[in-house]
Amino acid sequence: MKKRLLIATDCYLPRWDGIARFLSEVIPMLEDDYDITVVAPDFPGSKKMADKEEVVRIPLSWLKLGDYTFARLKRKKIKELVTKSDIVWSQTIGPIGMLAIYYAKKKRIPIISYVHSLDWELASRSISRPYLSLIITNLVKIIARWLYNKATLILVPSKEVARILKSKRISPPKRVAYMGIDTEKFVPPENKEEAKKRVGIDPNHTVIGFHGRIGREKGLMTLYNTFIKLQKDFENITLLIVGSGLAEIESLFKSAMNIKHIKSVDNVVPFVQAMDIYVLPSLTETTSLSTLEAMSCGCAVLSTKVGLVRKYIKDKFNGSFFPTGNEIVLRLKLKRLIENPEVRDKLGRNARKTIEKKFNWEKTEIEIRKAIESLQ
Repeated sequence: MKKRLLIATDCYLPRWDGIARFLSEVIPMLEDDYDITVVAPDFPGSKKMADKEEVVRIPLSWLKLGDYTFARLKRKKIKELVTKSDIVWSQTIGPIGMLAIYYAKKKRIPIISYVHSLDWELASRSISRPYLSLIITNLVKIIARWLYNKATLILVPSKEVARILKSKRISPPKRVAYMGIDTEKFVPPENKEEAKKRVGIDPNHTVIGFHGRIGREKGLMTLYNTFIKLQKDFENITLLIVGSGLAEIESLFKSAMNIKHIKSVDNVVPFVQAMDIYVLPSLTETTSLSTLEAMSCGCAVLSTKVGLVRKYIKDKFNGSFFPTGNEIVLRLKLKRLIENPEVRDKLGRNARKTIEKKFNWEKTEIEIRKAIESLQ
């Protein structure tokens, strides 16, 4: 008889982000071996999901943080779901993840918590008011410590995250499960010009891209301002942004020439394949799944030194770095890559090799299976 696995997450389809993309790969891999139930917010949009798992939707509340709307605190429903489960796997510590962890601990049901991001850093970067940001950040640290210490096992995307959690007095055993990429899905295009045509971009343009959630912590104003100035030097360039989020930032992409903004899509591969250069201007990340996907598609990457990115990108070998918020350096590095296609092609080839060697999805699958099986 299959074990009953409850996946509790405050991030899920149809709202696309790193966690939603992660789960879209993980769930099909586990559904033959486990009776899976997902409890997730009732985000608006088309509910396209894997075939076999049951999804329980929790209504949204009025509370927002940046571009994110929290689910309501449905204690009775989540308690009921937890009680029916053999293992609880939390992906977040929002209202859904928090209640799932709390009730699983009370019921002595094994808990795995995957720490996709450092929640206090994410909170601090999502709020524009400094004093409010400080208060919320400290509050999130307290909540995170309280909740994660209830876990039976903590999964982390890197050794660095494990060390940070330990320094915050979060003591449960930790297992590293690097974020993997489906290298048979995220592949370099056979023909870059045709890839650009397929998404409606002039094949003669050099395409600078970003895909992911559009939030304050993503630093997209740096990329936007840099691109506007870069247009004074180059006519044949396009900025391709794929993702949804804060309306105030999205509106900027509609107001400028040669910027193509695509809302979140189920299949991002054709758009990433059209990019020549991928820019990650983020203020905080853990792994940055979107950057790994771009590298797997053979893009030359320019990134800030955030999270695990500063470990897997080797400067001038498979990508390059620029200081956080520094539009001047980003502009200079973009200019060099635009003018030297052979340099960006070399970076892209090495980026693809890096993903094939270190971030293949099969390795992620093995570690996740071991983690779940260790609690049975």
